[in-house]
Amino acid sequence: MPRETDTGPALATGEKPTLRTVAQATGFSVATVSRALADDPRIAASTRATVAAAATRLGYVPDRAARRLRTGRTQVITLLLNTEHEFLGFTHEFLAGITETLRGTGYSVTVVPDDPGEDRLAPVRTILRNNLADGLLFTRTECFDPRVRMLLEADFPFVSHGRTEFTTPHPFVDFDNEAFARQAVARLVGKGRRRLSMILPDERFTFAQHLRYGFVSAAREACVGHETVPGINLDSDRSHIAAALADLLRGRDAPDGFVCVGEVTALVTMAALTDAGLVPGIDADIVAKRASPIFDNIRPRIDTVFEDLRATGRAMAEMLLRRIAGEPPDRLNVLFKPGEVTGA
Repeated sequence: MPRETDTGPALATGEKPTLRTVAQATGFSVATVSRALADDPRIAASTRATVAAAATRLGYVPDRAARRLRTGRTQVITLLLNTEHEFLGFTHEFLAGITETLRGTGYSVTVVPDDPGEDRLAPVRTILRNNLADGLLFTRTECFDPRVRMLLEADFPFVSHGRTEFTTPHPFVDFDNEAFARQAVARLVGKGRRRLSMILPDERFTFAQHLRYGFVSAAREACVGHETVPGINLDSDRSHIAAALADLLRGRDAPDGFVCVGEVTALVTMAALTDAGLVPGIDADIVAKRASPIFDNIRPRIDTVFEDLRATGRAMAEMLLRRIAGEPPDRLNVLFKPGEVTGA
């Protein structure tokens, strides 16, 4: 049997609270409760507060299916996420930033795995065809990303992590990887290093082009030897990366300076140097991009540049909400600049 509470009749065990339940508990009409929960400014603030408190107490959750029928909105944002990243804490920091921004907006985020080796359009088609989200966020953006083309043609709100080479403007948040590479080369040259090495992302990703240009240009300007490690990329198996580095370090012109695009390759590089009988900071130097405090607790220290992935997630979520609200895409671009090199 339902039990009585100080706000009216309670629910029977297992019964799902509805708008009518909240209305009965507060004494307001269903229409007033609905408008109050939607934060309608025409409803008195005291009424909205009373209704919100009752809804929380009763465990009322809006019916998304009903709301979709009424408004055409799902109140869902989908993140297409590749879980293999150069940063150890990428998923946690990135998602934390997104959820911080969405808190209190009524939007929730769903995560769909994105495998660059498969059909990257398949999840986008599914979302568009079945109206599963109001907007999309995605990472590992390609120079001519097919997802961007499809979403632009569908006029569907999205924000990419990374830029493209399309002439049509679209929302993006990116990190200035060219500036990072230049900064890293300058640091290594300043320490007297004369032959530099870098492992790049897969060439189809736009940030690979930015990194390559910054690295090669800066090395040429400084008149130092340089190479990008052939046959592997950031997403290669770690054992393959280790083997490639071991081969380099056994060679006649072994590098003495390493630009590492993420924490994973930096750790593998440190291990490869140790295995070769070399000491980071003495026989060779490393400059790594990091997104966590991991290198604060690793010895010997190496030089690092911080990329704030939580801020990236916040910026992407905020930008997507603005795009959903109708803001023009050419005003929705953020390029984060690298901070100072810190460490050794």
